Amino acid sequence: MVAAGLLGVAVLAAGGESKPKTAEPMNAHVGVVERVFHPKAERNWRGAQKPELHVMVWYPAPVTAVETMQVIGPPDAPLLEEGMASPNAPMIPAMRPLPLIVLSHGTGGSKEQMAWLGIALARAGFVVAAVDHPGNNSHEAYTAEGFALWWERATDLSEVIDGMLADENFGAKIDKQRIGAAGFSLGGYTVLEIAGAQTDVSALYDRCAKQPDQAVCHVPEMKNLGTPQQILAKVRQTSGASLAASADSYKDARVWAVFAIAPALGFTMTPESLHAIHEPVEIVVGGADPIAPANENASYVRSNIRGAKETVLPNVAHYTFLDTCTAAGKKQIGVYCEDAAGVGRDKVHEQVAAEAVEFFERALR
Repeated sequence: MVAAGLLGVAVLAAGGESKPKTAEPMNAHVGVVERVFHPKAERNWRGAQKPELHVMVWYPAPVTAVETMQVIGPPDAPLLEEGMASPNAPMIPAMRPLPLIVLSHGTGGSKEQMAWLGIALARAGFVVAAVDHPGNNSHEAYTAEGFALWWERATDLSEVIDGMLADENFGAKIDKQRIGAAGFSLGGYTVLEIAGAQTDVSALYDRCAKQPDQAVCHVPEMKNLGTPQQILAKVRQTSGASLAASADSYKDARVWAVFAIAPALGFTMTPESLHAIHEPVEIVVGGADPIAPANENASYVRSNIRGAKETVLPNVAHYTFLDTCTAAGKKQIGVYCEDAAGVGRDKVHEQVAAEAVEFFERALR
């Protein structure tokens, strides 16, 4: 089963209009490998089947590396296309260490669903590592804790940074002073959290008690786990310590810049904690997003972080930021493949990836 994230392409940016960006030509081919990290410190695994972090890494490879289309789903009938990359290719020789970007997927998604962005960043000269969040990814059974303890996600990214810096192949090739984070939907929340945003969980549960029909209260991936209140009741029995720490800061000072795509649960972030964020922040959101509407998520966050930039893409919906669907995918997982008339998913990916590359090149220079 493939699950997606939670929660004309004219650009409307905060402060005025700007011309659409297109990716500059890149010469690097892209290699891809998988890693499994085993954090030594005790941590909340959120009921996951395996206590480990599964990570996909994209990186610049020599032009001699043979790229093939990477896919999600059966090889003979794939559902989504990740993009062109060369599995297990050598890393391109570099005169100096390269910047690292860690990626966070949306609710119920997977590391592979960030491939369109990871590959573009790697082609531009970044090392990129995407993680499957325990209990909340499509490679294993979903758990109540995986959905309810969303502030724990930032610890996954911190552990991935640890793992990448200690990796025998990548560690010495990463510039420890140039680390950024990017994420989609709940992953967008996660990267803002690692920048210092803190959470008030009552903002969600009070809302869903009063307005249970709101989209944020019944995302498709949670349908077999019950209502938010039922999920919370279960988690209180298993994860009291984590719930008590929900309002804590999970800031990682090694992360210098964050790029949030259609961030969800933005309204649960306290204004005070957002005011305290000084790292560069850039946000992209679809103007036709009913799952993480801009006014209470992206725009709310942007208005509370000094210097943050927000780009709104007209007519773009939430799931447009997932990998591109094949014909088989459109038939089998339709809701995750639907884009508005006139909106090309590949074009949106190209534009957003170009903006992310430009942002990180500037912010991590």
